[in-house]
Amino acid sequence: MKALFPFLLLAAIPFSSAKPNLVFIIADDMTFRDIGCYGGQAHTPHMDHLATEGMRFERCFQAASMCSPTRHNIYTGLYPFNSGAYPNHTFAKPSTKSVVHYLKELGYRVALSGKTHIAPKEVFPFEYSAIKNNPDMESVDQLMMESIESDQPFCLFACSNEPHSPWNLGDPSIYPQDKVILPPYIVDTPRMREDFSAYLAEITYYDNQVGQILALIDKHGIRGDTLVMVVSEQGNAFPFAKWTCYGSGLQSAMIVRWPGIVEPGSSTNALVEYTDILPTFIEAAGGTPAEVLDGESLLPVLRGETNRHKDYVYGEVTTRGINNGPESYPIRTVRGERYRLIWNLDPSVKYTNALTRSPAFQSMIAKAATGDISAQNLVSRYQQRPEFELFDCESDPLEMNNLAENPEYKNTIARLKSKLDAWMAAQGDKGMETEREAIYHSRRAIGKTKAEVDAAWAERQNAGQ
Repeated sequence: MKALFPFLLLAAIPFSSAKPNLVFIIADDMTFRDIGCYGGQAHTPHMDHLATEGMRFERCFQAASMCSPTRHNIYTGLYPFNSGAYPNHTFAKPSTKSVVHYLKELGYRVALSGKTHIAPKEVFPFEYSAIKNNPDMESVDQLMMESIESDQPFCLFACSNEPHSPWNLGDPSIYPQDKVILPPYIVDTPRMREDFSAYLAEITYYDNQVGQILALIDKHGIRGDTLVMVVSEQGNAFPFAKWTCYGSGLQSAMIVRWPGIVEPGSSTNALVEYTDILPTFIEAAGGTPAEVLDGESLLPVLRGETNRHKDYVYGEVTTRGINNGPESYPIRTVRGERYRLIWNLDPSVKYTNALTRSPAFQSMIAKAATGDISAQNLVSRYQQRPEFELFDCESDPLEMNNLAENPEYKNTIARLKSKLDAWMAAQGDKGMETEREAIYHSRRAIGKTKAEVDAAWAERQNAGQ
């Protein structure tokens, strides 16, 4: 029997028509520029149409390009170091408040259907439901129906597991391998084409899930009372995206439809972050965002009052907690209106992760071994990085030309590094020390002493995991 939300309610909280329903739909490992309305080759008719009905954000970013920190980031409105959830497979500090606490105080039912990847349950007391790590449409249908009957607004997080590998859903025949267009930062090999075709097919599968949820909103006649936000999560599990601080890893699609508030077919270049989602929902629900939150409400942008939001956005990656990661490889980044600075704190280490031992990446290495210069350069650039990388995101949106060694940009680097240092200090991020402590923030550490965690980590490293 399918799991359903625990819909046994106490006294219904009076509903105010000023409180919109909030529906947040998130993919898993999907690069934003692969979506149709962002210029991509994936067939995404539902997201494309939604963009004509709402606002498309051109510069939305998250603070970590890994599943677990990203989801903690969204639900807490805090950067990963602030919540304590900065490695992958992590957990938030027990004292942390989440969207559930904030919105329940404002009269909302708060549900999550699909992938979780968050902990502990005390911090995230959602009404949960899922089918194989994907949204349960029957439970979503029931949530909407019961909320209407009780005149109580709801907030739904519909969390897909797609297009996360192994890319076994959808119809890859729609994307013939010889017709697939690979980004220039991916070495062109038959295995890469095979995997990319399957990945694109799974994007279309996710788009169908978006369409099902939008259809349920229309079925219940609540389109005019509902704010819908669709995002793509971190970048895909191909080179220079997930597990990195490049734009292809940290930048996200964000499409927002809110009838009567958001202008249909609009777009914005405002720099925004996932930390801004929670304060936006709180303010949309009639509350005042807590001062402890790292994000800022997007309502002025959504109302079309401004096309600016933040001057800088920040990101991090820690390799402790990722499969096949090196002993430690902390990465930090800051991006302003034009330039992105990446700081690789220990560039002497060879960068590895789950991707680098995959058949697709091994096919890149094999092509490099034949003497292909482009393949050699891309493999080397992915695994051996300098301490600093600087990219002009206007002229080089794929971030392929590192300007850090050019003396012309000395002042730009100094300015951005100063901003990054200040952010790290404010977050309690001590660089290498924080990286080493990441293993104590992993869910594998729950219930263990420091000595037990150290021993388990040493055993894992010796096993090459």
